[in-house]
Amino acid sequence: MMYAPYEKELRSNPRTWLVTGVAGFIGSHLLECLLRLDQKVVGLDNLSTGYRHNLEEVRSSVTQEQSNRFHFMEEDIRDFRACRAACHGVDVVLHQAALGSVPRSIEDPITTNHSNVDGFLNMLVAARDAGVRRFVYAASSSTYGDHPDLPKVEERIGRHLSPYAVTKYVNELYAEVFAKAYSFHSIGLRYFNVFGPRQDPKGAYAAVIPRWFSAMLNGGGVEIYGDGETTRDFCYIENCVQANLLAACTQNDKALDRVYNVAFGESTSLNRLFELIRESLVLAGSEPKAIAPRHGAFRKGDVRHSLADITRARDLLGYAPAYSVRDGLKETAKWWLERCA
Repeated sequence: MMYAPYEKELRSNPRTWLVTGVAGFIGSHLLECLLRLDQKVVGLDNLSTGYRHNLEEVRSSVTQEQSNRFHFMEEDIRDFRACRAACHGVDVVLHQAALGSVPRSIEDPITTNHSNVDGFLNMLVAARDAGVRRFVYAASSSTYGDHPDLPKVEERIGRHLSPYAVTKYVNELYAEVFAKAYSFHSIGLRYFNVFGPRQDPKGAYAAVIPRWFSAMLNGGGVEIYGDGETTRDFCYIENCVQANLLAACTQNDKALDRVYNVAFGESTSLNRLFELIRESLVLAGSEPKAIAPRHGAFRKGDVRHSLADITRARDLLGYAPAYSVRDGLKETAKWWLERCA
């Protein structure tokens, strides 16, 4: 655990944490980590894209005493009263709740804006009024838009390519304003294609890795949008959890009121990703059913290449991603095979 320096402090002086989007993929992993560290956790989720079975899986992986430290609120961040109630008595907010997906935002920009902008502002105000000591929020690599430079550096962004990207950038602007206007400090984490266990393979907006794992194990075609040479900086979930804990616990004042790339810092093409997933399943003892992918049209709003510079997170937060793409896929393959069994 790269956040090990904070582990002793957290266990000896437990905090009360609020995790929004707690029943989702990233939120449930944050919950599991916090409960294993004997923290008290309030979780808020409207279950529109999160699932109760994620919460049950977390509960089954911790002790009963740890599980008892978790309180779940089935509420919506678009409801300010719910946000205010959830923030009461909280020390740290890890704000993960949002409507993800570039294609969904293109089809329905209004709902995306309500959740990602209105909901974010509700959380900022509620956390400020409750005297929350640290506010860490999920930003997005989509903010870089069409800026051509690689790797992506936090200060340089381009024109946004989707309503989703706009909403996540507005989050950063609001966080900056709250620091200046109210001295309410926060840290934003620009996630780059996070993957791992519990990621949903279903639905039109499912991420590529869980879709492909599902197809290779259960049958069905694997579709690659475009020629397959589109690249992404895939980041295993444990690296993401590490970044959140470091941001929440840092004592470095220079680290506050900034955004950070959260990635592994390595570029992987979709064609290569397909081979790595097949390899991970074979190593885990399974014979993938998908032999070769089929290629479709490029998706509207997608950027061609993505690669993160993680220097700032390393220097100011102490971020040191422990899992490569290959390592993360091996762990994910094990989870998928256990799930199928």
